[in-house]
Amino acid sequence: MTDEFTHEQRLFKRRERITKAGQRLPTEEELLRGMSFFREDLAEDVREFGERLARRLRKRQRTDLALLVSHFEELTVERSCDSVAALQAALDEVPDVPGFSVESTRIRCLVYRAGFGDPEAAAAVAAEMALVALKDLKDSGEKRMLWCALSWAAFSRDLAEWRRSGVERGPANSLGSEYDLRSYIYHFRKAIRPPKPVVEETVDDPQSDAPVEVAGKQRSAPAEEPAPGTVIVLREVGNVSISQGKQVGKEFESIVGRALPVPATPDLAAVRTRLLEEFPHAGSIVDQVLRGLQGRQHLRIRPTILLGTPGCGKSRFARRLAEELGTPYELIPCGGMSDSYLGGTPRRWSSGEPSLPILSVRRHECAGPVIILDEIEKVGTSRHNGNPHDVLVGLFEAETSSRWHDPYIQANCDLSHLSWLMTANDIGPVPTVLRDRCRILRFPAPGVEHLPILAVRIMERLYVELGHDPRWATPLEGFELDAIASTWGGGSIRRLERIIEQLVEVREWERPPQ
Repeated sequence: MTDEFTHEQRLFKRRERITKAGQRLPTEEELLRGMSFFREDLAEDVREFGERLARRLRKRQRTDLALLVSHFEELTVERSCDSVAALQAALDEVPDVPGFSVESTRIRCLVYRAGFGDPEAAAAVAAEMALVALKDLKDSGEKRMLWCALSWAAFSRDLAEWRRSGVERGPANSLGSEYDLRSYIYHFRKAIRPPKPVVEETVDDPQSDAPVEVAGKQRSAPAEEPAPGTVIVLREVGNVSISQGKQVGKEFESIVGRALPVPATPDLAAVRTRLLEEFPHAGSIVDQVLRGLQGRQHLRIRPTILLGTPGCGKSRFARRLAEELGTPYELIPCGGMSDSYLGGTPRRWSSGEPSLPILSVRRHECAGPVIILDEIEKVGTSRHNGNPHDVLVGLFEAETSSRWHDPYIQANCDLSHLSWLMTANDIGPVPTVLRDRCRILRFPAPGVEHLPILAVRIMERLYVELGHDPRWATPLEGFELDAIASTWGGGSIRRLERIIEQLVEVREWERPPQ
């Protein structure tokens, strides 16, 4: 990176601070490069842009600009994707106006629509980013915008899939801050950038010109300095001088010495809204979990046990929480688990395997996945081959998890950025030493008053399982809800699902043939 480009970076950051403070409006190119919107708010940027352009064009006192002025004025009161799309369509009929760039305004409209979650606009933004990336490559060889353009192209496809499935995305604070993009950027950069050669530490042998291996450790040379929001989880693989060690080195070559992304914190207000729509009875749990993430740039949920009666929805809640937060996760049933499987086993045994956390990191190429341990109280208590509870004690402590020694890899791993969620029907069997390291939240069972909302969600899931569009689900009528309420009476969601499933079968059976 040249001194000139470093200066440009500093200038960009300085302008961004002024933009966040509401003292200037970002340019279209700055938005494409990931600068935050005016006051870090998409709607505020739309309003400010509409107000400034309406005022500027109104001064021209041209009757042929009246329609365009009305569209800009509309943005000051109706800050939505539809109003921006209407302005963009009106640009096709705009006459030449000195000092007003139709093309720049069109690009800004695309940026706004992409920020609102429009997949077609996101694809067009990717094309605009590609042009900026091409300019950067010619001028300075800088590739950052290339990863951004490719990421937005992939992200636009996901936006289209989400829209087809009825999932709504909240407005972004900037094109560069959309949390789903970070993993795309990492993977594109990793796939296109030439891999760093794996070398071994050597010393000079006075009797030979050939290098001599030191301590049999495989390293990436040199290990890249982690950028903000990334962590080097595994810096080396131990004892690669023997065949088993070389095999382990090949297994983990994709993450050795690599800076892996830590999931960024998404829009927590939007996450809260979606979770409450699905779990209306768990409002206090949603708030307690999300409160611990406020103010954090990157996700990390403190070790938490969701304690509740069987069937109250705690396992599904843990999974949906991870999905809504946009972080990869592993769901591990603990029933019958009675050895140190979580912590791995030494490679010298035929059954040797890595620890579960490092496997999850490698699988998702992410430094901070969520590990969900379902029914933690059902873990066996025998210590014949180790005990999962003993392993978790070390993984929950920041000091030990940041230097976790994996017996299979024979090296230390930084697992301090993982999040741990557990469910339990009974806290009694969980050892005190483990309980002391966890936050225990009592997950409430739903009541009859939550039936109307729960029934809608269950009906949608049933129709999806039957291969139908969930919108085909006919809403339950009042007398049906009353019958379900009298039969169910609150409590287990699994029992409620069985009741509604029977009701759907009766409906289908009574429906006259077409």
